[in-house]
Amino acid sequence: MEISNKIFYWLPRILCVLAVLFISLFALDAFQSGRTIWQQLGDFAFHLIPTYILLLFLFVAWRWELIGGIIFMVIGLAFSPLVFMHNFKMNHSISMSLGIITMITFPFILVGILFMISHYKKKEKVGNIEV
Repeated sequence: MEISNKIFYWLPRILCVLAVLFISLFALDAFQSGRTIWQQLGDFAFHLIPTYILLLFLFVAWRWELIGGIIFMVIGLAFSPLVFMHNFKMNHSISMSLGIITMITFPFILVGILFMISHYKKKEKVGNIEV
């Protein structure tokens, strides 16, 4: 496997794991004072549902890069307006809401693009092999 193929193979996987870890940080708000540890752990597990779903999609993308790339592109594009409107209602700032979209949804769009590039580079390599 040549260097650029290795980069396009590993880069979307590494970026996706990092993006999922970042999204997982939001589950930490489940830990509040005044609740039992079991209630807090239950809330934490519940808040990690998006993480579980994203890890399932990463598993799909790892095996079927084109399908996974499409899934991550759709996730990023579909959630961008929702995240923007939610944050704009809270802070009434277009620039801050765009910054939040850049941090939360753009990584998944990028990951989707990179998975699709990896798929097509692999397909191109197979097409160039003389049998």
